[in-house]
Amino acid sequence: MDATDRAILSLLQVEGRLSNQELAERVRLTPSPCLRRVRSLEESGVISGYRAVIDPAAVGRGFQVLAYVELKGQDAETVTAFEAAVMEIDDVIECLRMFGHPDYVLRVAVPDMEAYSQLRLERLGRLPGLDKLTSQIAMKALKPGGVLPL
Repeated sequence: MDATDRAILSLLQVEGRLSNQELAERVRLTPSPCLRRVRSLEESGVISGYRAVIDPAAVGRGFQVLAYVELKGQDAETVTAFEAAVMEIDDVIECLRMFGHPDYVLRVAVPDMEAYSQLRLERLGRLPGLDKLTSQIAMKALKPGGVLPL
């Protein structure tokens, strides 16, 4: 990956809907080589996809919670069962397996406190292998999603 590839990635992280023509102009390439580079970055997995960034509050998911999870055991069966169950909960929009404590950090997006309380009682609190669940409510998202420094 060279400086031109990094420039392409930097632009697409911020403006994923740039036309190939506009992208090529900004990185000082002609359209054909620019498109070849983008396709190569996609095929190699450097660019893993494109998506719209949605304001959670605008779609009724403005109440965000970080849930810290500790498991009873670290064996493969417990971890696999927990991870499979988390993947089935649409309200969990991000799940990170951690080194140390906690074992996992979940980012949850729900309409309000009542919805989170219900989710915690009915789904999160019943996850396989769960030992401890601690929640923190996000006051404000200062840097949502983030951009990778390239």
